[in-house]
Amino acid sequence: MSIVIAQMATFKALKVSIRKKERVKDIKAMLLEMASGNFFYRLERFAKNDNLEAISISLNMLAEEIQASYYHQGFSNTNNPILDLVQMSFIIDKNGTIEMVNQQACNILSILTSDVIGTPFISFLEQSTQKTWKALENNLLQKKLFETSLELKFKTKSDLVIPKIAHVSSFHTLDAKIPKILITIIHHSNHQKKTDKELKTSVSQYIEQENNLNKKPENKSKIRLSFEDIRKIRKGRDILLSSLKSDFPSLREFALLLGTNEFKLKYGFKELYGTTVHRFLMNERFRNAQMMIQFSDESLKSIAHINGFKSISHFSRSFKKRYGYAPSVLRKKSRNKDK
Repeated sequence: MSIVIAQMATFKALKVSIRKKERVKDIKAMLLEMASGNFFYRLERFAKNDNLEAISISLNMLAEEIQASYYHQGFSNTNNPILDLVQMSFIIDKNGTIEMVNQQACNILSILTSDVIGTPFISFLEQSTQKTWKALENNLLQKKLFETSLELKFKTKSDLVIPKIAHVSSFHTLDAKIPKILITIIHHSNHQKKTDKELKTSVSQYIEQENNLNKKPENKSKIRLSFEDIRKIRKGRDILLSSLKSDFPSLREFALLLGTNEFKLKYGFKELYGTTVHRFLMNERFRNAQMMIQFSDESLKSIAHINGFKSISHFSRSFKKRYGYAPSVLRKKSRNKDK
């Protein structure tokens, strides 16, 4: 009996050792992808609370932040902002085989186009997602026209997981009665087209004003933002992002801190980021809180404090009003996924 127990213990230790090696391999793969500029990947969470889990959580949070900085309202690379971006696109036939795929999807999956075309779509999905997809695929092909959105977890050759919200619809071509399926994954930045156009207009008006100092502006309500004004407002945005838990001063005090006035601060923030200063701050607090609930082990009370909410009750009410569900429900759902 003791020999059997010892063998079982040895087998268990060996299994744990193998799993640790696999987790280290996943972490290395994700670091290489991030180094090459791909921030779409997420490491799977595990119930065991060890150093590898802590690293995985940190990497997921870092990738989330960097991806957000690239795409969220075009804050990064503002000279050439990304607006509405089709990240992944597939057309699937009645047998579940991929007929078309865009190049960006191949880049994200780290696979050649020739290795995607003619391959079952389900083979690129993480195991937990395959069952959900199979049921949806049958439903799509049975109906003439149908569309929905759902979360799909893709996997790469190195078994990195890429969670995405996909828009899925069935359609018919002119020469075929058999339905096909279109899968589209779009990352978009709200208001960016409008704000980018308005910013270009304001800069053009500024140049015109410099060339015609005595010319009366056609629209007195419009002010001109100089490049120094823009620099100060961007500095203000950086201050807000680095101090989410701090009490926000009055707009007048904040404007003085930046070396501008309240009117230019409010107008410029709207021009650059498409929203008010206060609304931008609240959006970032909620976004950061939502990410921490899903990818960290911080308590809800601590998350509320870190993101500038006075109490857990205020945080819970505000969070539920914004998203339609309580923070505790999101935490429970995230934990259940990890098991």
